[in-house]
Amino acid sequence: MANERPIYLGPRLRRLRREQGLTQADMARDLDISASYVALLERNQRPVTADMLLRIARTYRLDMADLGGDGGAEDGARLAATLKDPIFADIDLPALEVADLATNYPGMSEALIRLYTAYREEQLALATFRSGGPPNGVGAQVGGAALIDPVGESRRFLAARRNSFPALDDLAELLASRISEAGGMDAYCKARHKLTVRRIPADVMMGAMRRLDRHRGQILLDETLDAASEAFQLALQLAYMEMAPQIRTELEGGTFATEEGRELTRRALASYGAAAILMPYTAFAKAVEAKAYDMEALARQFRASFEQVAHRLTTLQKPGEERVPFFFIRIDPAGNVSKRLDGAGFPFASHGGACPLWSVHRVFKTPREIVTQWIELPDGQRFFSIARTVTAGGG
Repeated sequence: MANERPIYLGPRLRRLRREQGLTQADMARDLDISASYVALLERNQRPVTADMLLRIARTYRLDMADLGGDGGAEDGARLAATLKDPIFADIDLPALEVADLATNYPGMSEALIRLYTAYREEQLALATFRSGGPPNGVGAQVGGAALIDPVGESRRFLAARRNSFPALDDLAELLASRISEAGGMDAYCKARHKLTVRRIPADVMMGAMRRLDRHRGQILLDETLDAASEAFQLALQLAYMEMAPQIRTELEGGTFATEEGRELTRRALASYGAAAILMPYTAFAKAVEAKAYDMEALARQFRASFEQVAHRLTTLQKPGEERVPFFFIRIDPAGNVSKRLDGAGFPFASHGGACPLWSVHRVFKTPREIVTQWIELPDGQRFFSIARTVTAGGG
């Protein structure tokens, strides 16, 4: 009918493309249209015709209902989350206006979100500088020249995004569904990638937990790995193979002064994807509320380790589907930090020693016992910490 409203599905189409791990050129070939037309559809500069809707549904085997609804909901949630920052507190930002901006001007919304993320990265670098540490990931001065700290670069990239990557979560949910349909990861690797999974002795692996042997069509795993570690290593291999395009897209949104910083971040995003495959966002977000954040109960439900669950809890900040924000820190008895992630805005020390009053330093005296503690900082911020010793790998 002449008076029917045109259908705009830009954000939803972009999300579908990311879930499939496709570029705009890939989708254009699939749909037999030009890449520039895909770009126009994603920016809501062209409506989706009935013929195009059917073509998308047939090509990607989707129910028509999956393409319906509010196509700007996801971008609207991301934009709303960004605008919650105190820097915007004195501006009247009605929810309806935010939703209209996300739906009708997705390009402008994306630009604003990217600018805010870049601002957050610079704020984190400035905070490090003000606390007496080196700015912009600079680790030290040697002979008058600045050395860049790749670990600092990677940490700042993750913290600026609150360790939340919704596009990876969406793709991981799709992969988890396919793995379940195939009958598990071993069967999926065989059917999808023609790779057989083999468990071999640790001395043959020479210290590696996982190795990909493309020549023989095998994924080799250390046979001493426990079930949770084995599942994670397989999921990690799948993340490297199937999520690479989306990981590259995420990396393009960051600024790295060193190739090492970029590589560390690539590995962190692959680990994120692996955890998301094992603990899909929607199912995990429902489970944390049903289990009242009982981490050991969650580990049993998802057949994961305590540390894997702790890691995953830091990622539950998907716009519009946020849960309780967590931070994560892994240390050894000497106080050396080997990993830290932040989805809660925790002010980690940039350098120097940690507070000796924090219970995290005492849990080594009571192995596997969960120790909780309220933490109040000088500025009045309060956090609740959950600490426990963990072992990695297996026997």
